Amino acid sequence: MATKSPSEADILRPIKHTSTTYYALVAVAGLAFVLFLIGWGYQLAEGLVVTGLSDWGSGGGVTWGLYIGAFIWWVGIAHGGIILSAAVRLLGMDRYMPVARLAELLTIAGLSAAGFYIIIHLGRPDRMVTSVLGHYHITVHASPLVWDVTVITAYFVLTATYLALTVRYDVTRLRDELPDRLDPIYRGLTIGYTEREDEIVQRMVWWLALAIIIMAPLLLHGGVIPWLFAVLPTYPTWYGGVQGPQFLTIALTSAISGVILLSYGFRWGYDWDHIITDDIFRGLLLWLGFFCLLFLWLQLQQNVTGLFKAPVDVTHAAEARLGNPIYQTSMLLVFTVLAYIFAQTIRPSLFTKKRAVASGIMVLTATVMEKVLFVVEGFLHPTFDIYEATPGTYVPSLIEIMSLVGTIAMVALIFLLVAKVVPVVELHAIEHLRDDHE
Repeated sequence: MATKSPSEADILRPIKHTSTTYYALVAVAGLAFVLFLIGWGYQLAEGLVVTGLSDWGSGGGVTWGLYIGAFIWWVGIAHGGIILSAAVRLLGMDRYMPVARLAELLTIAGLSAAGFYIIIHLGRPDRMVTSVLGHYHITVHASPLVWDVTVITAYFVLTATYLALTVRYDVTRLRDELPDRLDPIYRGLTIGYTEREDEIVQRMVWWLALAIIIMAPLLLHGGVIPWLFAVLPTYPTWYGGVQGPQFLTIALTSAISGVILLSYGFRWGYDWDHIITDDIFRGLLLWLGFFCLLFLWLQLQQNVTGLFKAPVDVTHAAEARLGNPIYQTSMLLVFTVLAYIFAQTIRPSLFTKKRAVASGIMVLTATVMEKVLFVVEGFLHPTFDIYEATPGTYVPSLIEIMSLVGTIAMVALIFLLVAKVVPVVELHAIEHLRDDHE
């Protein structure tokens, strides 16, 4: 048990105090994001050809590479983040309440990055209006890509509502301690608030959490996203019923890894050892190990069914995947993390927060590599023989790589800015921790 009792002053510290390190992080993330915007501006001026995507693959060139792989990765992080937060509320996992809002904010930031990738990959942003929104009533009946836009938008609204309902409680009770210069924002967040709504809000949040838990495997990262690929059976690495569960496990491993990194950063930056405790890191590592195990098991299922008396095209694709250094590295990273988590469970002295952070970074690296390879290899090994003689390799261009760095920087900026406006740890979590301490 922590020796210091958590207080409101602790969660207000990021809002009230700004260090040199904070400004340095904003500067670095801002620079990375601006460089990405410059690259995107160049792409807008010259066309998607500057990425080199059209110079490789089947049928005269394809335009799916790191952009789509990173899009899936961000959507997975976002979906996994809100699932984690919903599980905390729905299942009464009070142990993780201090990191629940971090998971919710990760969902908002991840969905923002994923939505950005949709606009980037359209080539011309106006197509979002002229092709997607302008003809939505037609395309929604026939295009899985429009289903994707629909569920991402719905999930963003659902998560924003979920987050706003809990923020109202905190802002109202901490208003006297919050900076006056942000008063218009706080008035907007708490418009129409009365204490009578607290009980109603708690019920609403519970039902929203239930809806999220149900929707995730059915419609979101276990449903629509893998359906986008499963409806294109001409590419053997995309087709199959295992994709839904596999996407979901990748989402959860990525989200938990992201929450570990964020938790460590805020704990280190604001002296929150008594709020985000070692016990939380140990618990997150155990959940990470569980979903890493599921992830590797589903990969094994996919490889076994692809190699044991499968059709020739599927066997060819499966053999190519197993022999690919990117795939081997990705699986090795996840296996190494799983081995460490198992070892520190048996021998607790092996646990350190820095090793937990390293595990999170390794899993996030592995999942983004696996998702990009998943998209790319589908085009490298098509079913139709008409593409057999078409040469093609794929190496991400500098603009694509900067897009990944830039969206990571964008997510970092979102957290750095939000932390200056509202508490990133719920007041309910502090009250619960204080009761336990007393």
